[in-house]
Amino acid sequence: MALVYLCLLVGIPVLCIILLQKLLGNKNSKLPHPPGPRGLPIIGNLHQIDVSIFPQHLWELSKQYGPIMYLRLGHLPTLVISSPEIAKEFLKTHDLNFCSRPYLFGLKKVSYNGRDVLFSPYNEYWREMRKIVTVHLFSSKRIQSFRSIREEEVFQMIKGISEKGSSNEVLNLSDTLAPLTIAMTSRLAFGKKFNEVDMKRFKGLLKRFQDVTAAFYFSDIFPSLQWLDRFTGSSAELDGCFRDMDSFYQEVIDEHLDPCRPSSMDGDVIDILLQLKRDDQISSIDFTFDNIKAIIMNIFFAGTDTTANTLLWIMTSLIKNPEVMHKAQEEVRKLMHGKERIEEEDLQNVKLPYLEAVIKETMRMYPVAPLIPRESLDRMVVNGYEILPKTIVYVNLVAIGRDPLVWENAEEFFPDRFLDTDIQFKGHDFEFIPFGTGRRICAGMYMAVATLELVLSNLLYSFDWELPPGIRKEDIDTDIGRGITLHKKNALCLKPRIFF
Repeated sequence: MALVYLCLLVGIPVLCIILLQKLLGNKNSKLPHPPGPRGLPIIGNLHQIDVSIFPQHLWELSKQYGPIMYLRLGHLPTLVISSPEIAKEFLKTHDLNFCSRPYLFGLKKVSYNGRDVLFSPYNEYWREMRKIVTVHLFSSKRIQSFRSIREEEVFQMIKGISEKGSSNEVLNLSDTLAPLTIAMTSRLAFGKKFNEVDMKRFKGLLKRFQDVTAAFYFSDIFPSLQWLDRFTGSSAELDGCFRDMDSFYQEVIDEHLDPCRPSSMDGDVIDILLQLKRDDQISSIDFTFDNIKAIIMNIFFAGTDTTANTLLWIMTSLIKNPEVMHKAQEEVRKLMHGKERIEEEDLQNVKLPYLEAVIKETMRMYPVAPLIPRESLDRMVVNGYEILPKTIVYVNLVAIGRDPLVWENAEEFFPDRFLDTDIQFKGHDFEFIPFGTGRRICAGMYMAVATLELVLSNLLYSFDWELPPGIRKEDIDTDIGRGITLHKKNALCLKPRIFF
C-alpha cells in the first residue's frame, strides 16, 4: 500500500495525462469491456489485488464478476479467464492472436531481453528458439538418453530415505525433493552433480529469482514513473540477482569450454547448445552465449522448481487422504511385486492408471504454474467484448481446476474422477491444461511427467508414510508461498517406514 500512496503523491500529474489519452483513444469504441470490479482513477484496480496470493485472489474476484473479467492494473489492461470454454476461445480458436507473452520488466531482465523460450514475445526469433529446444533438447530420443541419470538420482534418494527410516527419523520432504530435481537437472544440463556449496548457492538463486520475478515494478504499471523502481531499490535488487545468475551461467559455460573438462559433460544440454553455436547450425539468428544462458535459465528455474513442488503437493495430498495413498500403494506394489526398485522401463511396460490419476488430480488442484500469461497482438472481438492490442490475458488454472460447474465435488481430492475419462494433460482438454496448450505448450512436458512417475512410484513402493507424533492429518497445511509458481509455503515432514 505504501507504494500505491507514493505513486499517487508523485505521479498524479503525469498519470492524469496518460489516463486522458487512453480515454480519448477509446472514444470511438462502441463495444464494452468485460465485467470487472470498479477501479479508481489512475491506479485502476491495483488497490483491490493481493499480489501475495494473486491466482487465488483473482479466482475470488471471478466468482463475483464472471469467467471473463476485466481489470486495469495501472497502465495495464488485463483480462482474467476462469472457464475452460472461454480459455479455449483464447488459447485455441484465437491462439495466433494470443500466443505472445507480456513483456514485463522483471522477466525481461532475467530472460536476457526475451532471448529465452518461456518468456519471449511471439515472433520469428521465438519460433526458431522453440524449434531448437524441441528438436535438440526435448525430443523423445533425447529424453530417453537421460533415463539413466534420472534413475540413478532417484535410487540415491530412496537409499537416503531408507537410512532415515531405519533410524526412525522424521524426514523433511521439502528438503529432500528439491535437491533431487536440482541434482537431476544439474547432471542433465551441466554434466556434473552439484556439491553442497553449489547446491546452497543455487537454492539461494532460486529463492531470489522467485522474489524478483513476482515483485511490483513501476516500470510495468506506470511507465512514466519507472525511476521509482530505482528509488525503492527494486531495480537494484533485480540487477543484483541477474548479475549473480549470469555469473553462475558463465561459470558452467567456461567449464564446458575447458579442453580438460570431464567426459560427463559430453552430450549434456550446454554441450549440445555450444555445438550448435560452433557449427553455426542456427543461421537465422545470431546465436550467442546470452541465448545459451537464457535457455539454461528456462531449464533450471522452470524445470527444478515446478517438478519438486508438484511432488510435494502430491505427497501433501496423499498424507491428508490416507485411503487414496493406500490405494495407490496397492496398485504399485501389486504390479511391481518382486522389484527392488522401479525403473522407467517398468513404467513403460506396466500401466499404473491410479498413480497417473493421482498425479492428474494433484495438478488439477495445485497447478504449479497457476496462471497462463498471454498478450494480445491485435485488436479482436471475443464473446462480444473488444480486446485491444497489448492486453494481458491470464488464464487462471486455479479457478478452472476448482470450478464446481466443471468438476463434481471440486474441493475434494478424488483421483478416481480421472479413471473413467479420456482427459489428458496434452493441451486438448481445456478443463485440464497444467502444461498449457497451443504454440506455447511446455516443451519439457514429457520430461516432467517421466520424472514425476519415476519418483512417485518409488516413494510409494518403498515406504509407508506416517505423520510425526502428535500431528494429525488436519494439521497439514496447504498454504501458498510467494512467487510466480504455486509452491507450498511450509515444509512437509513425514516419517518413512521401510516396506521393501
